[in-house]
Amino acid sequence: MIFGEIPVGEAVGARLAHGVRAEGLSLHKGRVLTEEDRAALVAAGVATVVAVRLEAGDVGEDEAAALIAAAITPDHLAFTPPVTGRINVHARESGLFVADRAAIDRFNRVDPAITIATLPDHAGVTAGDMVATIKIIPLAVPAALARAAAAVLASSRALEVKPFTAHRVGLVATVLPTLKVSVMDKTRRLLEQRLSASGSRLAGEMRVPHRADAVADAVRRSAEENDLVVVFGASAVTDTNDVIPAAIRAAGGVVEHVGMPVDPGNLLVLGRIGTVRVLGAPGCARSPKENGFDWVLARIFAGERPGAREITGMGVGGLLAEIPGRPQPRDMRMPERALSVAVLVLAAGRASRMQGSHKLLAAFDGKALVRRSTEAALAARPARVLVVTGHRAGEVEAELAGLGLEVVRNPDHAQGMSTSLRAGISALGPGCDGVMVMLADMPHVTAADMRRLLDAFVAAGGHAIVRAVSGGKRGNPVVLPRSTFPAVLQLEGDVGARHIVESAGLDVVDVEIGDAAHIDVDTPEAVVAAGGVLRG
Repeated sequence: MIFGEIPVGEAVGARLAHGVRAEGLSLHKGRVLTEEDRAALVAAGVATVVAVRLEAGDVGEDEAAALIAAAITPDHLAFTPPVTGRINVHARESGLFVADRAAIDRFNRVDPAITIATLPDHAGVTAGDMVATIKIIPLAVPAALARAAAAVLASSRALEVKPFTAHRVGLVATVLPTLKVSVMDKTRRLLEQRLSASGSRLAGEMRVPHRADAVADAVRRSAEENDLVVVFGASAVTDTNDVIPAAIRAAGGVVEHVGMPVDPGNLLVLGRIGTVRVLGAPGCARSPKENGFDWVLARIFAGERPGAREITGMGVGGLLAEIPGRPQPRDMRMPERALSVAVLVLAAGRASRMQGSHKLLAAFDGKALVRRSTEAALAARPARVLVVTGHRAGEVEAELAGLGLEVVRNPDHAQGMSTSLRAGISALGPGCDGVMVMLADMPHVTAADMRRLLDAFVAAGGHAIVRAVSGGKRGNPVVLPRSTFPAVLQLEGDVGARHIVESAGLDVVDVEIGDAAHIDVDTPEAVVAAGGVLRG
């Protein structure tokens, strides 16, 4: 392939290496120039173009990509048509994506012009997910190189998706006085959710005392009826002769491995009774967060038979996100500086249901509600307090005189709460680790309530969402870590941060503050019922 600047008069048959835009003319990169293109370029005053000419034995980027894709065994994989030298590879079924790293490395070392990128080995995928992309970087490559790269893929199972198969699963859970029934019920529900991705189902649960003999009997009976048995112990496994491994042996089974180099997930037990696998789940599997239990479960559902060798090979990449709520989380190095957490008081709303009155100017114990809420925020001792104003901003700000806080005017407040959130977050600057979003119309949230939320955020290392609840039902205020700020800045309309809380993939720490978490005042009747006096 010859690359360079070519006079337009000699460019017919060449492929553009860079697009050309001139005088209403738009020719894209990769276009093979025709006589009509040459004439249009001349008319537009273009003298030269940067282009390539194929030499003997060269093939274009799309042809090379197609030649390589054809060498991949297509079982459970789908391929997009080649475009600009790229073919994307997708899973046709839900399962486990498996990559042969050695083969992928050999492929990528054939020539820098020919590449393939994949998901991590043994990544779980759903039907339609992209698992790999083949990309030819220049506009053409020697056909011999493309054939050499294709031969690497043809000689190995470099890429494959192993479809999940449905399993019938039995659950054995042990009981101790210290373990709440509600926790066991939640554990069962989470296991059912984990099984659903593979089409597997939980066939039944047995709850037995935390003794090896009781567990052995339950495991033996469950193995007779199921394809897989999962054991959740009320107490963590600390030895190869602890209750769960001892029970597997007592049931006539074999303990293949205890422990794994994945955290969270260290305390997993892998055994079998005949051909039926028995998994002693680590305590972290009571959380929906990814852990080592998920990795082993996925391999079993994909038809693999993981043993000690496979488990001991999981250490690289095995340091997963911490689960702050687990009983003994790994030590987290404290930041070199104290976390800086602000309180953002939202006081810009139009109060459209107040029949002309302004709820934030209503008197509670002789003070305007907005001042009462803001003083509570200041008394909670955050790093900063910012108040976002908008509707009747002058009157609201007058009530805040002398408090020494930061006021952020939101000129777009009529477009909804998202604009106030964006305005407040934008004003925080780079040094803020988190922000408590406080609604100014919640008269009974106290400084002590807010301090408890702030302390919980610090205890979680500044990485979790902290939410006020009443009787377990979500409410306000909410503390958001800095990692959520970009999502907040994308909000539009009259919406708050609830979607971000539910979709961020972060741990959510609930702090019970009682009825105050749910009491806001959106109507004149609500103001009076909460103990306020309307003033206009």
